[in-house]
Amino acid sequence: MGTAFAIVLVFVGCCCNVVSLELLVRQFPGCGNIVTFAQFLFIALEGFIFETKFGTKKPAIPIRNYVIMVTMFFTVSVINNYALNFNIAMPLHMIFRSGSLIANMILGIIILKKRYTASKYLSIALISAGIFICTIMSAKQVNVATEGSEEQGFYPLIHWLIGIAMLTFALLMSARMGIFQETLYKQYGKHSKEALFYNHCLPLPGFLLLCTDIYNHAVHFSHSTPTVVPVVGGTMPILWLYLLINVITQYVCIRGVFILTTECASLTVTLVVTLRKFLSLIISIMYFQNPFTTWHWVGTAVVFLGTLLYTEVLSSVWAALRGPGGKAKKAE
Repeated sequence: MGTAFAIVLVFVGCCCNVVSLELLVRQFPGCGNIVTFAQFLFIALEGFIFETKFGTKKPAIPIRNYVIMVTMFFTVSVINNYALNFNIAMPLHMIFRSGSLIANMILGIIILKKRYTASKYLSIALISAGIFICTIMSAKQVNVATEGSEEQGFYPLIHWLIGIAMLTFALLMSARMGIFQETLYKQYGKHSKEALFYNHCLPLPGFLLLCTDIYNHAVHFSHSTPTVVPVVGGTMPILWLYLLINVITQYVCIRGVFILTTECASLTVTLVVTLRKFLSLIISIMYFQNPFTTWHWVGTAVVFLGTLLYTEVLSSVWAALRGPGGKAKKAE
């Protein structure tokens, strides 16, 4: 029951989160900072009340380690959202972030001296190829959209390339954070809810550096068209409603993933998150009519095939299908 409930939370929460984020980004492409701040503030308040019991519960992992982790987490979150300011389409944003396995493997080899099987290297090659195809096709769309003088076409492309560089940096930083978390959990044990709280609470002072941008967008949000709030019945600016939905669904998604990590094997968690990304991508393309060519579909299929190969889902399914037959032969 817990597993099924968690899977529902992940799919419903994350898919609704993508819709609300797309609605915000379409009206204000530069709203990434206020979205990130709202998400961090909400999760930090929830954790302060229910995890730390209003600050009375001491952390199991030393604060100095959380400071290092939080610095990386804050950087990744802000850069990922801020990259949307650089003409990065939501489908490409989601596909690019699906390449986290590549970064994890590269840094695992360099830092942890890990070695992998041939199937793992093949899966990484597929994921890399899929992301490369989607990125190149998106670059062509940027060029087509800015046809005209050389100056008109050059600067939007440079603007877009900066966004790609930001996503790449965030991908590598996220992988490095994962390795750091892995070493911490081995030393102190797993404390996921505690880590969730500190990862969202400690970075809050960092948003002072972005306070002007956050304030300006808050003013824009307040001047948006009033709309009726479902169930409650009152009215509020529509962009604040979209932000509220985004924050709540982000929390629902994160809570669902946390429940899954305690109920299921890591392989199951990875598969659920991968399928969720695919569904989010389909929603972004179909509902919002985002440009998506045949080559984008090819790239997406290759990315998800590589992901399934890496997590050994395909081999596990094949083994499960052959299992009864194999046991029957042994019985004979």
